[in-house]
Amino acid sequence: CYLDDCACDVETIDAFNNERLFPKLQKLLESDYFRFYKVNLNKPCPFWTDNGLCGQKNCAVIPCTPVSIFLTLAYLSEANNQECEKAETLGAVDSSLSKETRQALLEWNKHDDEAERFCVIDDEESPDSQYVDLLLNPERFTGYKGPEAWQIWNSIYEENCFKPYTVKRPLNPMLSIIPDILPGQCVEKRAFFRLVSGLHSSINIHLSARYLLDDNWFQKKWGHNVSEFQQRFDAQLTNGEGPKRLRNLYFLYLIELRALAKVLPLLQRPSFQLYTGQPTQDRQHKRVLLELLQVAKSFPLHFDETSLFAGNKEEAVNLKEDFRLTFRNISRIMDCVGCFKCRLWGKLQTQGLGTALKILFSERQIEALPKSSSARLTFQLSRQEIVSLLNAFGRISTSIRELENFRSLLSKVR
Repeated sequence: CYLDDCACDVETIDAFNNERLFPKLQKLLESDYFRFYKVNLNKPCPFWTDNGLCGQKNCAVIPCTPVSIFLTLAYLSEANNQECEKAETLGAVDSSLSKETRQALLEWNKHDDEAERFCVIDDEESPDSQYVDLLLNPERFTGYKGPEAWQIWNSIYEENCFKPYTVKRPLNPMLSIIPDILPGQCVEKRAFFRLVSGLHSSINIHLSARYLLDDNWFQKKWGHNVSEFQQRFDAQLTNGEGPKRLRNLYFLYLIELRALAKVLPLLQRPSFQLYTGQPTQDRQHKRVLLELLQVAKSFPLHFDETSLFAGNKEEAVNLKEDFRLTFRNISRIMDCVGCFKCRLWGKLQTQGLGTALKILFSERQIEALPKSSSARLTFQLSRQEIVSLLNAFGRISTSIRELENFRSLLSKVR
């Protein structure tokens, strides 16, 4: 199966991701630097009157009581994790951090503020922002669905995604019959649509792979829901759209993989640190990160980003600005999501994709990086951008890996 807009087949990506990249990436994302993400979950929806959080109790936020433990960065103990899991509702964000962890994070901010940032991220500066431990808040099924959830994706596709105005999307995205390759579109607008569709597909795979299969008074059981997966991706059940959605997922994977390869010159500089105040671990994790980026760079069939914005210079500049503003609008829609946990992962993944696009559109600045560690950098990424970039790609990589699991489960059903 070959992908549109790039000369790469699904089987090549599966083997590369599942065997070479996925294991290294998962190990890295468990490290201190990448597991804590600062986010403002209290921003009001800027586009329509928000009814607040969804009315289900599963979407409420019930923080767990933090437990202090005697570790350098004070990880929460396994016992505390279990207590949090019991108290946590499906759509809640577990914002519990120990006193020691909070102090460590303040030191990280102090270290980062000493370096000149390429841009200021609003969520970091807001007094409503808080650090969230991503390992305590996995992306999975929350029960958030119906008109409120559909409104989010309808707004993204109908108002913010490049597509012909004659193409309309029904209220329920599950019923979409939008063609994968839209007629009359330039490659840039087609690519944008495919990125959004790929992100949508990845999220649906996560919800199907970590579905609430059983909920009783003493435990919750999460696992693969094959029926849910089929409803979203089976060719017959989706009028042929399911396989196209999965191709868009692979397209998104190639875009973010290319960004990881392109950012290597910046992150391999001696002055760059994965700073957490633990020198030995910080050096070890940077070594793992650079190994991961080298693996990403070694992929034999990278997407050629020079095919984007390659026409008339003035038109290309205007199109690139439209591209940026449209994506920025989509990222703002995430503040309209009525489930805190869904909002958390939506904001992280849109910021991660936005960072990947920023990297791909800044090739000249990256190539012009000075060799001297004391010289002014022509391109920089903040801690938040780096954390979101790797975690967003981690979600896409996990989706590719989960497809193998679903294929195996489906073969047993048949």
